[in-house]
Amino acid sequence: MIHPTAIIDPTAQLDTGVEIGPYSIVGADARIGVDTVIGPHVIIDPYVTIGPECQIFQYASIGAVPQDLKFKGEKTFASIGRGTIIREFVTINRGTDFGGGLTEVGEGCFLMAYCHIAHDCKIGKNVIMANNATLAGHITIGDNAIIGGLVAIHQFVRIGEHAFIGGKSAVVKDIPPFVIVSGDRARLHGLNSVGLKRYGFSADTRLALKKAYRIFFRIGLTLNEAIERVAAEVEQIPEVVQFIDFIKSSKRGITR
Repeated sequence: MIHPTAIIDPTAQLDTGVEIGPYSIVGADARIGVDTVIGPHVIIDPYVTIGPECQIFQYASIGAVPQDLKFKGEKTFASIGRGTIIREFVTINRGTDFGGGLTEVGEGCFLMAYCHIAHDCKIGKNVIMANNATLAGHITIGDNAIIGGLVAIHQFVRIGEHAFIGGKSAVVKDIPPFVIVSGDRARLHGLNSVGLKRYGFSADTRLALKKAYRIFFRIGLTLNEAIERVAAEVEQIPEVVQFIDFIKSSKRGITR
């Protein structure tokens, strides 16, 4: 179901059940998966892969060249995972050679109107970005994270799984998994207890994470001291190990 006003490059590959709305453009070597619906006035640039069962609303721009002065026209890519919903005026730029050549959005994400995802970002599964959330280049966001409206995130920042960022926040350092942050500049406000409960984390897991959080961020220890104490005093369940490993591997520093 391709509207007669749509422009489809001859090298683009459209799977069965794809719908393309009026005045949309699909560029060279783009690939669109089964039953994906693309609304009117959407631009799908070259070298974009869109998975099955996605919905892309009007005026979205997917795979435009990156806003990076180092970019010199090299062949780079953007990909969108199965079942992702992309609302009006969302912009997603493809990667750069410097950043690995790929901007990636995982399965089941929900990108609300006017969101921006810059070059070389890696977005996990089931991530929600509310209206006008903005990612600079080279950002990594873990599965099931929620980014509030009007949030701006600095390049190279990492956001852990199940983190929740409140609206109008400015994020300049890494955010560990399982926590809530907000503010300009963003500060920690505790464990994301409600979100973890909704996702089915057990009471014992939430309690262990709460103990680890308190040791790291509430009693004035250095990170090295906190790592040693959490290892000694908190049960080393996978979620606690993930929490520790994320903090240990931070290069930009951790939001406190």
